[in-house]
Amino acid sequence: MKKGKNVFELIERIKINYKRGGFAHIFKIGCEFIYYKYIKPRKMFVFQGRSYPYFYHWYNTTWTSERCIEIPIVMNMINSSKGKRILEVGNVLSHYYSERHDIIDKYEIAQGVINQDVVNFRPSCKYDYIVSISTLEHVGWDETPRDSLKILRAIVNLKSLLNSQGKIVVTFPLGYNPNMDKLFRQGKMFFDQQFYLTKISLNEWREIAQEDVVNSKYDKSKFIASRLIIGIIEKDNNKRRMSSRKIQ
Repeated sequence: MKKGKNVFELIERIKINYKRGGFAHIFKIGCEFIYYKYIKPRKMFVFQGRSYPYFYHWYNTTWTSERCIEIPIVMNMINSSKGKRILEVGNVLSHYYSERHDIIDKYEIAQGVINQDVVNFRPSCKYDYIVSISTLEHVGWDETPRDSLKILRAIVNLKSLLNSQGKIVVTFPLGYNPNMDKLFRQGKMFFDQQFYLTKISLNEWREIAQEDVVNSKYDKSKFIASRLIIGIIEKDNNKRRMSSRKIQ
């Protein structure tokens, strides 16, 4: 099943890239993937004192975008949480791994994906971990009519889905959703911890301090960010304080 899905996605991705630039563009993307995946020595990036390998995959050309760092960070948490009940908001990881956790995605129709709005999702059980990779910035923004406060309602609902020791880990790019950026600057995103990374070259990132998060631009023509935020929410109120603790 996974192999067949990969072939189907590869064909669809080839069609998309052909529309963007013809066979020359497909050839360029193919050469880049082979170079970064198999030829160039794999580089590492550091997040909260831990080294991670950049993630290179043909799907969505991850070597050019924030996916190359989002996926290693989130997968490290998932891999260390075996046996826990996990919810993913936005169907992202299934395109790269055969993960067996719950997935909710309002629009993407795929096997095992629950097609519900995140603000109305009411599962029968609580979750130990909720993860979301560059998805929440679309909530209320890429919808008609637009709703600038829907993202806050989504986060409140997600927090209600956690068990007593649960944790939410979300990533989102700055510069894509101006309403979300404004809420973030106003401190209204409910995060207990926030971490920031900036792109310094085509596929290299480094962690920066909050005061260094300036001039955040998002390339909407290529869906590529220059600044990334990783936000943490912990259900245990005794832990609700800003700190520099590492993600476990």
